[in-house]
Amino acid sequence: MTDPRAQAIAVEARRQEESCLYTSTSLYLWLRQVRRQKQIFVVVPIILGAIAGFSAFKEHVPAVLVASLTLIASLFPALADALKITTSVDEITASAATFKALQDRFRRLATITVLSDVDAAETALSELMDRMDVARSSSITPPERYFVAAQAKIKSGDYDFSVDLTAPQNTLPRA
Repeated sequence: MTDPRAQAIAVEARRQEESCLYTSTSLYLWLRQVRRQKQIFVVVPIILGAIAGFSAFKEHVPAVLVASLTLIASLFPALADALKITTSVDEITASAATFKALQDRFRRLATITVLSDVDAAETALSELMDRMDVARSSSITPPERYFVAAQAKIKSGDYDFSVDLTAPQNTLPRA
């Protein structure tokens, strides 16, 4: 590719592709943890309530322990509501999917669209950047440890496609 405009578009698309990869991976890793927390907030009160209500248990432990288990079990729904775990799962899921879709779009722009029509590629880049602005506006930010985990996962090769490893070397610049 000799056209400097096409080259610049390809480089920027690759940069945004990489940004989306790291963001979506961080979000998916965080999503796994938030889903586990949600499961805990559903299962633990059921188990505590069952133990507290079990008659054989009531006969062998002090009443204060039974009352404490019942109290703790009753607090879980309020805590789940206060932490907005259900909302978080939905928001993180939507955001992760958006960034993953944008990643694919930026990759296609850098490897396909830019080769055929530079003006169309520039328009597509502008539209994708507008979509990126919308995706970023949700302000969902995973804790730092998930970004670090995403970096390690990506660098380990977990997101390398076997087709890319066997295909002729891509001549487009990587960000």
